[in-house]
Amino acid sequence: MPALVRVQAEPFDVAAETALLTRGRADIGAVVTFTGLCRDEGGRLDALELEHYPGMAEAEISRVAAQAEERWPLLGLTVIHRFGRIAPGEPIVLVLAASIHRRAAFEAADFLMDYLKTQAPFWKREHLRQGGAGSWVQAKAEDDRAAQRWAEPPSGPDGGQI
Repeated sequence: MPALVRVQAEPFDVAAETALLTRGRADIGAVVTFTGLCRDEGGRLDALELEHYPGMAEAEISRVAAQAEERWPLLGLTVIHRFGRIAPGEPIVLVLAASIHRRAAFEAADFLMDYLKTQAPFWKREHLRQGGAGSWVQAKAEDDRAAQRWAEPPSGPDGGQI
């Protein structure tokens, strides 16, 4: 079953998305859930604005989700990324990875988040609490370094089954 990928403006319901992924599935032994939230950056941020190219963002996320499904023995995968103006405390991204064993689910979710942080076609602009738009958010070197580890092949045929 191919990954469910959505790019949307409205918030998502983590419990409802998890239930949708697992409904009627007795073969799933692990679901790793990652929810990324908008931070207030020490109180200076009023909102984060995310822009994307409709169609392109979904296609690119789907392409990388398919890589995760090839690399790890996943039984289900959901990736939801929001766009538009997002206030601190609101969710931005959801990754749900389901597998028979936890290691594959953890690694697949981690892989997808590293991709979303470094290569997904989204542009983020800060809106400051003091008024006015801030700068466009630049990629961080530590995120790029974290993503480099995925250039290595997985640790085993099941992604390091545990």
